[in-house]
Amino acid sequence: MWGLGFLLNPPSGLTIPSILAIGFILGILHGATPDEHTWPITFSYSVGSYSSRGGMKAGFTFSAGFTIQRAILTSLGFLGLAAIYTVYNLDGPVYIAVGIVMFLAGWYLLRGTSIHLPLDDFMERILGRFLGTHRHHSASAERSPLPESELRPVPLRMALVHGFVAGWGFGGYAVIIVFVLAPQMPSLGWAALVGVMFGLGTMVMQIITGALFATLARMKHLSMDQMKRVGRSTAARTLYIGGVAFALIGALVVALPTLDRVAISTGNPVPNLNAIGVSTVLVILVVGVIGGYNLWKAFREIHEGRPGASPPAELPATR
Repeated sequence: MWGLGFLLNPPSGLTIPSILAIGFILGILHGATPDEHTWPITFSYSVGSYSSRGGMKAGFTFSAGFTIQRAILTSLGFLGLAAIYTVYNLDGPVYIAVGIVMFLAGWYLLRGTSIHLPLDDFMERILGRFLGTHRHHSASAERSPLPESELRPVPLRMALVHGFVAGWGFGGYAVIIVFVLAPQMPSLGWAALVGVMFGLGTMVMQIITGALFATLARMKHLSMDQMKRVGRSTAARTLYIGGVAFALIGALVVALPTLDRVAISTGNPVPNLNAIGVSTVLVILVVGVIGGYNLWKAFREIHEGRPGASPPAELPATR
């Protein structure tokens, strides 16, 4: 019977079925533990779906992109090209990339709504010029914002992109599948399958956690329209602000590489639970603080009857 020590320190000379099984189990552990490359993103998209089924779909979509990336990563491990991770610390650049994608997704959801957040005008100008849709108007001109209840649906295709980008992060589980399991495979195709099995294991747990995250928007016995508003506004704000947090922390890690090595050991051998460091701070900050606060804020706005809390059909025409 395989024990935890065997899974975290697999020996050489394993059979192909054993390697694939270990990769899948490690993926389950990876998806079940608080990982900065999975939980913050899954939380954002799952809550935005405002239903258990939608949360499961968000977890599946994110993990699909993640699985593709892991297949590539274990292939690189088989070829010896993943050694770049032993030379350079890529956590900072990955955090920045993930943060940018999160921010853009959140900005897209919030663009044109009654919510006005910092950097909105800046993004309007920059992307407007880039896309050729910049509107020339005076500084005093005002737009008629959409009510918050008409927030755009959370685009799950962004979760797919997110999964692929976040997969380039490298942690304890990646070390095992890339440097221990993949090189034992007989060919490049089999090595890629190690990453696929790891991704599928992660997918199983992300579907479950996605469903659990999504149920948070249903705990107050709200109407379907109210749940939709709570979910979408929470997702939009969390992606927007969480993206900034990811990018800023990533920039700090790039500027101060030693920061990524500062951690408090917990004595638990399981990766993601073995120490409290930058990755733990990111999970707590984005999911616990930013996500939790925005979820509470959305519930409070519903109960206080703030503008945008009513169903869209009851809103007066503003055109």
